[in-house]
Amino acid sequence: AKKPFIKVNCAALPKELIESELFGHTKGAFTGAHADKEGLVQHAAGGSLMLDEIAEMPIELQPKLLRVLQERTCRKIGSEKSYPVDFRLITSTNRLPADAIREGLLRDDLFYRISTITIHVPPLRERMEDIQLLTDHFLKLYAAKYDRPIGGVSQSAYQRLFGHSWPGNVRELQNVIERAVLLAKGDRIEPVDLPFDNGSGVTNAPATLAWDVPPNMTLEDIEKFVIERTLQRTGGNKQKAANMLGIYRPRLYSKIKKYKIGLESVSQN
Repeated sequence: AKKPFIKVNCAALPKELIESELFGHTKGAFTGAHADKEGLVQHAAGGSLMLDEIAEMPIELQPKLLRVLQERTCRKIGSEKSYPVDFRLITSTNRLPADAIREGLLRDDLFYRISTITIHVPPLRERMEDIQLLTDHFLKLYAAKYDRPIGGVSQSAYQRLFGHSWPGNVRELQNVIERAVLLAKGDRIEPVDLPFDNGSGVTNAPATLAWDVPPNMTLEDIEKFVIERTLQRTGGNKQKAANMLGIYRPRLYSKIKKYKIGLESVSQN
């Protein structure tokens, strides 16, 4: 039999409801609790529960989740009885865990409990080769959903997509393409259909990384171009450049070596 896979976006659930959704409640436990309700940890029995944006879970609720993971039992709101739970927990966050812990958003004991196996997914700005693949996927998805005859993306629109820093990662790209599919007047997405051109404020790209990308460049050419311009802007300070690009310094060194970027024309640090 197929095992359950339940996904919960911690950032999307109201703070006052998330405990009830996860762990369930008994009838009369609080105003509006007209019947017993099983929690998602029960529905995930024998399968997997994915908590997306774990750092957005209310800090006061995190000790209860930690106890559930340690004791493998759970108690509904309003009940004195515990019941066994058996599920695999998967979590994700778009924050650096160390930053979330330092800012008081994520308990360190919970993080150490859930980080047995950690997979780092580089931000979208470090995976420029994925932008076109994801754009094509979202384009087909939303063109079908909204019955829109959008068959592709123009080269100039792609250059805009490649030149953006994507602080919101894949979700931001998904929202941008959905919006473009709805707004496009022709049979393909053009630069005018993207929020970077009209000041709509949909995205929050730092002005320091807003580049006018030359035409007819490959993805690797664009990446090299952006790194070179960023290094020029920081006077060759690689730590500042890495911070502006949103990548770690060793990865920047790797890119500089890959593209044979010369730093003779700027001050080196």
